[in-house]
Amino acid sequence: MHGTTGPRPVATRDAGKLSGRVKVPGDKSISHRAFLFGGLASGTTRVRGLLEGEDVIATGNAMRAMGARIRKEGDTWIVDGVGNGCLLEPDGVLDFGNAGTGVRLTMGLVGAYDFGATFVGDASLSKRPMGRVLDPLRLIGTQIVARSGDRLPLSLRGPRVAAPIEYRVPMASAQVKSAVLLAGLNAPGTTTVIETVMTRDHTEKMLAGFGATIAVETDGGGTRRIRLEGQGNLTGVADFEVPGDPSSAAFPIVAALIVPGSEVTIENVLMNPTRTGLIETLIEMGGSIEILDRRIAGGEDVADLRVRHSTLTGVTVPSERAPAMIDEYPVLAVAAAFASGTTVMRGLEELRVKESDRLAAVAAGLAANAIVHETGEDWLTVTGDPEGRGFGGGTVATHLDHRIAMSFLVLGMACKAPVTVDDARMIATSFPAFQPMMAGLGAAFDDGAG
Repeated sequence: MHGTTGPRPVATRDAGKLSGRVKVPGDKSISHRAFLFGGLASGTTRVRGLLEGEDVIATGNAMRAMGARIRKEGDTWIVDGVGNGCLLEPDGVLDFGNAGTGVRLTMGLVGAYDFGATFVGDASLSKRPMGRVLDPLRLIGTQIVARSGDRLPLSLRGPRVAAPIEYRVPMASAQVKSAVLLAGLNAPGTTTVIETVMTRDHTEKMLAGFGATIAVETDGGGTRRIRLEGQGNLTGVADFEVPGDPSSAAFPIVAALIVPGSEVTIENVLMNPTRTGLIETLIEMGGSIEILDRRIAGGEDVADLRVRHSTLTGVTVPSERAPAMIDEYPVLAVAAAFASGTTVMRGLEELRVKESDRLAAVAAGLAANAIVHETGEDWLTVTGDPEGRGFGGGTVATHLDHRIAMSFLVLGMACKAPVTVDDARMIATSFPAFQPMMAGLGAAFDDGAG
């Protein structure tokens, strides 16, 4: 997915204040689902603001391979869907590159169909465990042929008639929840998913928006029971707008907070409460983040964020907040490096099975740049220095992980000594415009650093 050329090292260093207004790419989670649901629905869905990174395009290509017609006109993606229950067996393999969300959700969708499909990915994705999605698919009758450890490449063959199930998700995972619901779309009767910790709810909201019969109940203890009626009609959405991705907004937010003199406004950021854990945490640390012009776009809460350089203080991040910010811990660790005192992060076991072992990668990157930290199986502490004295000068191994690359490039923007990432090519999976956007705000990049 990253071309045939070798690694592309990139470095950043403190080049002075950051200022300006930017828009970040469309939300990655919602963009994946826009192709999936648009491709499955009857009629036409018109999508604006779609994230055009490699991960999302891989999901679009998979839906094309199963009968959806997808094209781009100007700044709008036009998706003509096949109708629920009418996916076609793909002729070739479904290649998801580095797209963990795309492959897991599509496995759920395809697992209920009486045909075969083979899923492949790049070296990074092929190391990531798929068992958490495959386990409920086995319960509906899906046959799975996988290499050791339920990892890619693997092949699925759905049953003649999928069995609706009631499934209690054993970990906080929107991907598992969504995969079960997607499988339920082609199963007769009611599929029920139970989650004890609320995770991002884009699937539930978007299924309702596309016409599915879905109901969500939350009991007094916070346990959610999601019921989906299978084999119903889904209808295309004439005007679907994807809000800005808060996981991408995290990088200019943290950069503005830690680079002295900075003031940056990020427009049209998704403010779904299941996705704003980082913003909540940074405000608790003393970050100046103004939430402006709250409004609705694509059925979701959005707002503009005005962020100014701030004096930060370390905090203890409650472990129950982890599902609302799991992708943002690497860049939170960078913010914590410039906070007085110690920031404590717990409940991070999910970071071990991301594009890389993100917890180990963050710890190694902090160590390479002289930042005091400690780590365990599911926790990380960072003891900061608001002046950043002695920070930087290191090279960070990204392990083909876009968020590790961008997080440590943000670190370099506040360090006198340069911070180098060993390969920036994979940033294109989620944020192709990261480097020019940050340069437009005043950041300095040195391509080819080594």
